This record gives sequence, structure tokens and C-alpha cells, in this order.
Amino acid sequence: MARIVVAGAGAVGASVAYHLALLGARDVVLADRDRIASGATGKAMGGFRQQFSSEAEVRLAQASAPLFRELGAPLFEAVGYMFLATSPAGWARLQERAELQRSFGVPVEALDPSRFQGLRTDDVAGAVACWEDGVAEPVDVTRELVGRAAALGVDVREQTDARELPRDVLVVACGASSSELVPGLPLRPLCRQLVDVGPVADLPGDLPMTIEDETTFHFRRRGDTLRLAMTEPEPRWTSEQVVDDALVADWRKRLAHRFPPAAEAPVFRAWAGLYDMTPDAHPLIGWASSGVYVACGFSGHGFMQSPAVGRAVAEELLEREPSVDLRPYRLDRFADGAVTAEHVFL
Repeated sequence: MARIVVAGAGAVGASVAYHLALLGARDVVLADRDRIASGATGKAMGGFRQQFSSEAEVRLAQASAPLFRELGAPLFEAVGYMFLATSPAGWARLQERAELQRSFGVPVEALDPSRFQGLRTDDVAGAVACWEDGVAEPVDVTRELVGRAAALGVDVREQTDARELPRDVLVVACGASSSELVPGLPLRPLCRQLVDVGPVADLPGDLPMTIEDETTFHFRRRGDTLRLAMTEPEPRWTSEQVVDDALVADWRKRLAHRFPPAAEAPVFRAWAGLYDMTPDAHPLIGWASSGVYVACGFSGHGFMQSPAVGRAVAEELLEREPSVDLRPYRLDRFADGAVTAEHVFL
């Protein structure tokens, strides 16, 4: 059996290694030039949702759901993902998207968001949610999968350059750094940031991930703090991971409006990380050359899609039929321009 080296011990790489071992591969190395979950995974929002705008992404999320449910609390809590519309046009778009998602089997429903204590809803035109979705701890989930992989015989090596290891197959799952191993990938880094504020007294335990669909401002509960994020008005196409204090101030104002009990909550932590963006915001999955396979370009969705991707990649590497269709993610799809972009990439 081929010796497979997986480069990158983030969520995707850990899932690939775990599923390879689960399917019987006996010569697998998981290598990271830093530490487990030290890259984008360790800086992620920590959400899981099935509410995407394209069927391919919905299918990946649906196939990832069973592992998150198996992990359960405290690694994963199905508190739901709630999208709010603040205009009639926005509500119409949200309903149209929800109808599409329901056609794929996602249990999205309309709701009255005023049921959540502290949430301001007088300017909300409508809301939808999927209660199977929720929030997770990316670092802890990744460490859990690495631990399972190691128990099944995977050789886990931190502070190791995968390119220096002997192998038959190299799987590149290095996020925005993947182009260093495979030059020429249609991939570029986008700096995004997050902010934790708190403590916030009496946060409702059932508060879902809450997203303003028109603005993309969103937040989730994490203990007695709230984690904030938003698509930035001016994309920062750079590998520099720097916090923009003006954005922090803006998000705190937005939070004060949407969730007044947190208006005075101090900044607990602010940090920046990288999305590995592709032209259509869909991942790159497949053979890049002989003996080199890539699983990157997740455009901010790598953690939430990692269970399904890890299993399907492992199946393909072991010459089995992948459990999800990987054809929409092949590297050559941009040749004729016939791609469908994902529009919800929070």
C-alpha cells in the first residue's frame, strides 16, 4: 500500500489522515511545519452550517453533519444558525435561498427571532434558521481527530516539513500556504479578522449563530463572551495577518445595535487569519500532478466541511468511490469558465 504523507495538521489534513486510517491505510504520516491546528483552523469562527447557496456545498455540509453530531458537546453544540433580513428585498432573497436549501433536504424554517432574550428585532423583516447547525471548537475538534488518527497508527509529526519526507503520495492541505508546495494553484490569501467581547452577563444559552444577511455581520456565544465577525467592505488580499482597529470599533457598534445587553462589553481578544480563496469560493480537491493531491481553497469553510472532505479524499486516494461528488472541485474547472460561485462565505 502506498505511503501517504498529509501536509498540514489543520482540520482538513487531520480529517484526511483520520479517515485514511479508518479505511485501513497503514502507512500514513500527518506532518505540520508548526503545530496541530496552528494555522487557519486555530483562528476560525467555529461554525457549522448546511445553509449554502449551491448544491455542491450543501452536500458537503450534509455529509459532514454526522461526525459533528457524534462529537457532541462540548466539542459541538447544535444551537442553530439564524439568518436575519432587515429589508423586504433581503427577506425575499432569504426566503428564496431557504427554499433552494429545503429542496436539497436542509431543514430550514422561518421563525420569530424575538424569542431570543436580548436580541433586537424591531428592524427585522424576517428570519430563517436550521437547528441542526451550530458552533464548535475548531482546535479541540482537530486535536480529537488527530488523536483518533494516531490511535489507528498514523504517524503524527509536528514541526516537520512534509516535503522532506519519503512518500508515494503527498496530500497538500495547507490552506493559504498550499501554493508554496504546489505553485500555480488558483488560490490567494484573504486576511479576515475576529473579535471576542465579554464577559456579557446572562447570555441566553440557546442563542444561535446570528447573521445579518444584508450586512454579513454575525456573532456567536462562546461561554460568557460573544465572538464577532463580518465580511470586510474592502477585501484585504494579503498574507499579512493584522487586526484593523477601525473594524473592531465598527463591529462593537453593530453588536450594540443588534444585541444591546453587550453594548458595553470590552474587547477580550482580537486576531486575524487567512482565508484561502479561489475564484468561485469553492475548494480545490483532486490530483495536481503525479503523486500530488490537493485539498485546499476552502474560502473560509474548511473546518465545517472537513469531515466530509476528509472521508471523500481518503476514499479517492484508496481508489474507492468517494461518498460525496468531488467533481465540482477539480482544479481544471476554470479552464472553460463554467463555474457556479458560492455567495455565502462568511
